[in-house]
Amino acid sequence: MTEEKLINGAKAITTKIKIGLFERDMSQVELAKLIGEGPTQVNRAIHADMSPKSIDIRQKIYRVLNIEN
Repeated sequence: MTEEKLINGAKAITTKIKIGLFERDMSQVELAKLIGEGPTQVNRAIHADMSPKSIDIRQKIYRVLNIEN
């Protein structure tokens, strides 16, 4: 059951960010440039990687896309 909750949480994060990008007509590459991170690192963060770097990047993404976390 715990594993299922983790997967659902990860999907929710990804969905929120992708919707935010869509609403702003912005690509992940454009977002990466805007926040000063690499596209690969941003992709990992969007797909709910739990490394400290990805968590930091997600915080930047939330601020740029005005997403509550």
